[in-house]
Amino acid sequence: MKTGFWIAGRYSFARKRFRVINIISGISLGGIIVGVSTLLVVMSVLNGFQKLARDLFVTIESPVQLVPAQGRSMVVSDSLLAAVRKIDGVGWAEPFAEGQAILTVSGKSELVMVKGLTPEAHQRLIRETHSKSPFFSEGTVSAGSMLAARLGLYPDTQIRLFSPELISVGLQSLSQPELLPALSLSDAGVATVFSLQKIFDDRYVLAPSSMAQKILLYGQGSYSGIDIHGRKGESDEGLEGDLRQWISTNRLEAQFKVRTLQEKHSDMFAVMQLEKWSSFSVLMLVIMVALLSLAGSLAMTVIDKRRELFYLRCLGLDRKEFMTVFIVEGGLTGLAGTAIGSAAAWCICRVQELYGVIQLPSKSAFIISAYPVSMKPLDFLAVGFSTVLLCLLVSLYPAGKAAAIATSKSLDSKVD
Repeated sequence: MKTGFWIAGRYSFARKRFRVINIISGISLGGIIVGVSTLLVVMSVLNGFQKLARDLFVTIESPVQLVPAQGRSMVVSDSLLAAVRKIDGVGWAEPFAEGQAILTVSGKSELVMVKGLTPEAHQRLIRETHSKSPFFSEGTVSAGSMLAARLGLYPDTQIRLFSPELISVGLQSLSQPELLPALSLSDAGVATVFSLQKIFDDRYVLAPSSMAQKILLYGQGSYSGIDIHGRKGESDEGLEGDLRQWISTNRLEAQFKVRTLQEKHSDMFAVMQLEKWSSFSVLMLVIMVALLSLAGSLAMTVIDKRRELFYLRCLGLDRKEFMTVFIVEGGLTGLAGTAIGSAAAWCICRVQELYGVIQLPSKSAFIISAYPVSMKPLDFLAVGFSTVLLCLLVSLYPAGKAAAIATSKSLDSKVD
């Protein structure tokens, strides 16, 4: 077997008798380099857009939330909040009140999503968005820009908000008069209009947590869950694991569960993942074209080296070693192409990440000026493994041709 590896190394770098074989070998290697580098750059750019979307989401949302296992609200006591903040990996935690509400103004009404923020969460939002003024104050709200455009909401506009559950409470109050105190609509003024991310801009209203609790008919101290951000350097996956371990250790599965940002907005993130791996599948076809050239060059090498291979057969080289020679030669070509292509992709992405060389076509239409990139080791491993594996597979045909020489009785025997 070692002999086969040694011969494969010599054949990989030796000059062939026919120049066309060298040309085809160079084309196949170049195709692998271009295909691998292009694929990795495209995947890194798609990762960059996904990371950008995630960063925009976590201005209002959090990477991980602790929510009730059953129902839509839970009591968040000071002791519970303190226990959550002590969990390894947790850097920041604040309760929030979130739910659907009906917004009415000037005869128009629309179903919106109200999110109530505590004063600490409000201050964090101001810092993260670099806002020069608060989004809202006591008795006022902030509306998304697209929602405001549809309903004609401007600063100082008076609106009314109430929960859809209020309608069912109103029907019950006909037979249960004690429910009448709950039949109050929340009047509020629009303090600001924000523009952060399409989903938020289209249907979100930000409000103080006390107002949101009243709108959503939550009791005193009841919230929808706890927004949790990790410490600096802590990954979202690591933070999620720490929370799940805490729940399991304290046997709180019946009370709480962990909800990630990807789970809450699964539709959007699933589409982005589908787009990424669809691009992977399509661009792998470019690499496959190069691999067909590789198979052709290896087959021609078998013909070119037929005399030497027959002599090696006479010296005792067996069928398995004959196949090893060309499978390893194909693998070495794939490995070299993958290594060079990966290095080229890393350099391109790093330059783009640092200097933003390639600009977006219309800077005014985007919140960033250049294409974002985010390199993930898993992508590099997946592309490298797939490319080398395919190189080994396409090498089986010329390896079989070479192995036929091991059973031939003379140099003039035809190899099928």
